[in-house]
Amino acid sequence: MLHSKNPPAAEAWFQENSLKHMITRTRLRPKEERASPLQTLVTAALDDMKAANVRVLDVRGLTDIVDTMVIASGNSDRHVRSIAERVVEKAKAAGFRPLGTEGARDGEWVLVDLQDILVHVMLPRVREFYGLERLWDSGPFEAAVVTPAVSRAAARRRRTAR
Repeated sequence: MLHSKNPPAAEAWFQENSLKHMITRTRLRPKEERASPLQTLVTAALDDMKAANVRVLDVRGLTDIVDTMVIASGNSDRHVRSIAERVVEKAKAAGFRPLGTEGARDGEWVLVDLQDILVHVMLPRVREFYGLERLWDSGPFEAAVVTPAVSRAAARRRRTAR
């Protein structure tokens, strides 16, 4: 409780409204839509190169940078590089201009930026370490309320006020 001088209704109002600024709100994800031509092209290129564990994430309600993230794994650094190269080749052939490619030199994690779609191709150990699926695939929206931690001094004051 804040102060014993405050009436119970005021304390209840304060407790209810003091955390409203800490509620995270995002736009609800739209229901399943048909895949864009670029997304179809990317998944076909990944399938052609035998990419493992392909995951397509709709991140429209979570970020304004990109609409879709595609995450895939390769068996070796050479396989990861060749998967990314094939995605870029197919995109260029279909008239989509890639903005850039990062990480192709090392081959552990290659990122291909296709404007509306980001393609992450990585080794399984790198994918497990960074956990992009856990980071970006939050599922349906639920309000997350974060309760502030009570400091020791505040807890001590409460005990002595009683």
